[in-house]
Amino acid sequence: MKVHNFRELKVWQNGIELSKSIYQMTSTFPTEEKFGLKSQIQRCAVSIPSNIAEGCGRTGNNELKHFLTISLGSAFELETQVILANEFGYTDKNNFEIIINQIQEIQKMITGLYKSFN
Repeated sequence: MKVHNFRELKVWQNGIELSKSIYQMTSTFPTEEKFGLKSQIQRCAVSIPSNIAEGCGRTGNNELKHFLTISLGSAFELETQVILANEFGYTDKNNFEIIINQIQEIQKMITGLYKSFN
């Protein structure tokens, strides 16, 4: 099975929504984090749907699976960074829980999509 239209994938759509949530969350970070954790978190969030899209544009399932693993890695990296942001007091508890749940759902979806190609 080859997926060409990444925009139809629920996991990609959720990745876009997560990126929007992340940008909203990081908009309140301290100024000194502009080139630190804020930038890292934003790049990680954007990496998730970007790698799904790139994998869908490749010629074979093995290449798609490779980009799904990169996307999954970014999702776990993002989870860690959001936890750090929370530990540093940059997020409120409610927003933190919502975003962590979004991330964990995407992790499950990427894993499921990856397994569907086996």
